[in-house]
Amino acid sequence: MDERVAEIREHVRTVYQDSGAHGFDHTVRVTRLCELLGAREGANMGVLIPAALFHDIARPLEEKEGLPHEEEGARMAESYLRSMDYPGDLIPGIAHAIRAHRYSTGAAPETLEAQILSDADKLDAMGAVGIARTFMQAGERGGGIADATAHFHEKLLQLQRCMYTESARSIAGRRHAFLTAFLEALDDEMNGHLPRL
Repeated sequence: MDERVAEIREHVRTVYQDSGAHGFDHTVRVTRLCELLGAREGANMGVLIPAALFHDIARPLEEKEGLPHEEEGARMAESYLRSMDYPGDLIPGIAHAIRAHRYSTGAAPETLEAQILSDADKLDAMGAVGIARTFMQAGERGGGIADATAHFHEKLLQLQRCMYTESARSIAGRRHAFLTAFLEALDDEMNGHLPRL
């Protein structure tokens, strides 16, 4: 691993006090997805990987102070990267990718790297991990199964249509099918439907 990337990763890790649906483990998975997608799509990894590492760094601030984490995270990334003499020509692309990654803001990712980060973040909300994170998030907010399943319908089942890259669309198709099968099984069990013997 490049020394600068290792330094960024360690800096980001120290910011996360608690685990959770948007904890450091989420950042690590999104970064791995970015490595995979970026290699397939020909992205500039000097932009993509720092953006992935920083993309949720301001989540704790958003939860405590209500600051939009994508805006504050971009600001924090710019400040830290300048302090470590990261190549200045790459910093605007990193900041843009962070600002444009969030599903709920509707900000359009205008570069390949921003599109890949957006895709990777959404992919981590799908499939088996996405199911686990959804129930974690519902619990963190004091909700139950009904709250989690509402989130599936409001957001997660929409994500397959929101992918920008061909590589992400391929992965999203499989993860979407898994989500759908899980919801059907959950609905059957919640409603007391017995399987045929």
